Amino acid sequence: MRTVVWSDDALRDFDSAILYIARDDPQAASLVADRIEATIRLVAEMPVGRQGRVKGTYEIPVRRTRYIVAYALSDRAITVLRVIHGSREWPDDTWPQDN
Repeated sequence: MRTVVWSDDALRDFDSAILYIARDDPQAASLVADRIEATIRLVAEMPVGRQGRVKGTYEIPVRRTRYIVAYALSDRAITVLRVIHGSREWPDDTWPQDN
């Protein structure tokens, strides 16, 4: 299994999403957090997903959520680059802009 490394952007994305959801429904926030983390563990064990919109990356949707995990692979690690809500504008070869 590859080592999982979180980028600063991915950690901010994750924390922001979970805090936003928790304002209205802490239980839903916990469930979404668990699903995102499970998706990342899956990719660390067996790289799945599609080629990402940003060159050199891959993406995988998080089941039963609207989130997408963007990541990069090496032989020994998966680097989580972003955790992005699917409704965000996300043009090819760039990351969504923070508002």
